[in-house]
Amino acid sequence: MKKTTLLAATAALALTTGLTAVAVAQAPAPPPAAAPAATPTPEEAKAFIDKAEADLAKLSEYVNKSSWVRATYITEDTMFLEAKAGAEATTLATDLAVQAAKYDKTAADPVTRRKLDILKRALVLPAPQRPGAADQMATIASRLDSIYSTGKFEFKGKQITLNDAEDVLAESRDPEELKAAWEGWHSISPKMTADYAQLVELANEGSKQLGYADTGALWRSGYDMEPDAFAAETDRLWSQVEPFYENLHCYVRAKLNAQYGDAVQPKTGPIRADLLGNMWAQQWGNIYPIVKPADDTAGYSLDKLLVEKGYDPLKMVKTGENFYSSLGMAPLPETFWTRSQITRPEGREVVCHASAWDLDDRDDIRIKMCTKVNAEDFYTVHHELGHNYYQRAYKDQPYIFKGGANDGFHEAIGDFVGLSALTPTYLNQVGILDKVPGTEGDTPFLLKMALDKIAFMPFGLMVDRWRWQVYDGSVKPADYNKAWWALKLKYQGITPPGPRPADAFDPGAKYHVPANVPYTRYFLAHVYQFQFHRAACKQAGWTGPLHRCSVYGNKAVGAKFNKMMEMGQSKPWPDELEAFTGERRTDASAVTEYFKPLNTWLIKQNKGQKCGW
Repeated sequence: MKKTTLLAATAALALTTGLTAVAVAQAPAPPPAAAPAATPTPEEAKAFIDKAEADLAKLSEYVNKSSWVRATYITEDTMFLEAKAGAEATTLATDLAVQAAKYDKTAADPVTRRKLDILKRALVLPAPQRPGAADQMATIASRLDSIYSTGKFEFKGKQITLNDAEDVLAESRDPEELKAAWEGWHSISPKMTADYAQLVELANEGSKQLGYADTGALWRSGYDMEPDAFAAETDRLWSQVEPFYENLHCYVRAKLNAQYGDAVQPKTGPIRADLLGNMWAQQWGNIYPIVKPADDTAGYSLDKLLVEKGYDPLKMVKTGENFYSSLGMAPLPETFWTRSQITRPEGREVVCHASAWDLDDRDDIRIKMCTKVNAEDFYTVHHELGHNYYQRAYKDQPYIFKGGANDGFHEAIGDFVGLSALTPTYLNQVGILDKVPGTEGDTPFLLKMALDKIAFMPFGLMVDRWRWQVYDGSVKPADYNKAWWALKLKYQGITPPGPRPADAFDPGAKYHVPANVPYTRYFLAHVYQFQFHRAACKQAGWTGPLHRCSVYGNKAVGAKFNKMMEMGQSKPWPDELEAFTGERRTDASAVTEYFKPLNTWLIKQNKGQKCGW
């Protein structure tokens, strides 16, 4: 997850890309109706944009730093300061969005036109243009984020955090213990429901004032295509991957049934959410020991290797930096190391959800993590640093163009690097793995990757499918939880470990919902990263299977990739995709090509099983 620029710093102040504004405070009442004004001139449009960029840039660092302080030191005071800064920022951002619409019929030059469009379309939570709205929404947003980040519950007689609960889900094989940890964490979110419903109502009112049907339509408008066309595009991409996911689901369910028995996990139907090793059943890699192939003789545990090789959190981050340096990119600035939160500090509440930050829109780049020495965080480090290197690559763009080609691109940069960073080839190159397994290691490796990559994709799709229904009014607050689990079942084939309480608000147990971070970007990133990887491997002259390719040390690939990153959001994303891959359309065939050997293996393993749910 990344955070950068004032255009990405408002709303819940933990959003990840684009113009993220919440509301207008103290906005003047609209003037009485008057005769239609003359169409503004191109010169007026450019002057407006020039001033808008200057004003946004001036306020940006103040907003970013207030958000950083709250995220790394949560108190009533820092929540107040963040909300105040957010209200100021959103007043400006939303006012600029409204003003930008005045130039819709102006024959502006192409650069100015693109900047005007970005100003209008990239708001995340616009609110009514009336006094007090920004203050109200910023306060609610900060409160929701802090409820999540400070959440604790009683487990085995002591209060534990999400980090602790995640360890239980990852390591325990006791179904009662798993259920208790899962239900405990999900018990923190009912207190969010009223605030969340109010935020939705206000955001929808603001979205309509900007000319959108609802806030979901606004979110879908940020991809250089019509909102409905974008929804259809994500459906098309999912259809390319869905058959493989169903094969993976079928195989994993059979293994869980063998582990726990029919009473815990039946042989048919959906999978119980708490059995999959992750609080949200979004990645299943932690249960690899349960589902591993019977002949996994060449397997290895990256978790164990990192410990055996003496890794600590700092060394993990240094290793990630080394990958980007091997592609020819400059080292991280010294301030990165002195200002980042790499481990969880003692004695204060912080947001542990990993994120990458650009506080001054130039060189003050940082990560915020509570890093653990394990395979998951090894990958996360490479992912978060991808945001930082992207931020630095486009730092010389005009202010409004400081962002990803679309939000999926920003998430995909580090994921693309991560595809190389998890290969046995790379682990051997950096001295973590002593010997690269032969072809007998391919199925175990691909299964581990699929448990995270393929298992994630339906979750990456359904989170915003739920929010789109909430925003368009087809799901009311009383049905929030019912609709959430209907989509979990439809897309993931997942069910809760037991009946949910009447007041449950399980969407709130996932950070991106109370933090108001659009989520379809992560689904897109899971497609883009494989497209990037396939293109990079071709450029590197790789002729073997995609899953064994590592571009570590290839400066030619790094130079071409950096050129794409330097474009920021100055061009429509198809232009930027083409600049690196030669392709203009998002294509999940790279995903299925990467995993094809595993899919063939899964089909054989599932023979005789009743797949689907």
